[in-house]
Amino acid sequence: MLTPIAYGLAIVLDVLVLYVGVQFLLKPVPAAAGYGVPSPASAYLTIKGVRDGGYGILGLALLAFAGSHAAAWFMLVVALNPLGDTLIVLRNGGTKATAFGVHFATAVAVLVSAALLFAV
Repeated sequence: MLTPIAYGLAIVLDVLVLYVGVQFLLKPVPAAAGYGVPSPASAYLTIKGVRDGGYGILGLALLAFAGSHAAAWFMLVVALNPLGDTLIVLRNGGTKATAFGVHFATAVAVLVSAALLFAV
C-alpha cells in the first residue's frame, strides 16, 4: 500500500515542477508573478524554467530507472530549492502567504515524498 503512495506522490511532484518549468519558458512574466516576486521577462526567468524542467525530468527518470532510494535522495536534496525560494520571496518583498503557502509547503511535500520513498 505504501509503494503506490510513495511513487504516486513523487510522480505528481516531478510532473508539477516540470509544469512550472514549462510555464517559465512559455509565459515568464505571469510565472514570475505566481512565484511571488513579479519580474520583467529576462534570462533569469528562462534559467528558472530550464532548472525546474530539468529537475522534473530527472526525478521521473530516477523513479523509472534507478528506483525508490535514488529518487528519495534526489527529493531530499532538491527540497533545498523550494526552501531557498521561500527565502527569496521573503527577502524581495513577496507575501508571506506565497512564501509559506507555496514554496515552504512545496518543500514539506518534497520531504514527505523523500521519507515515503526511503520507506519502500
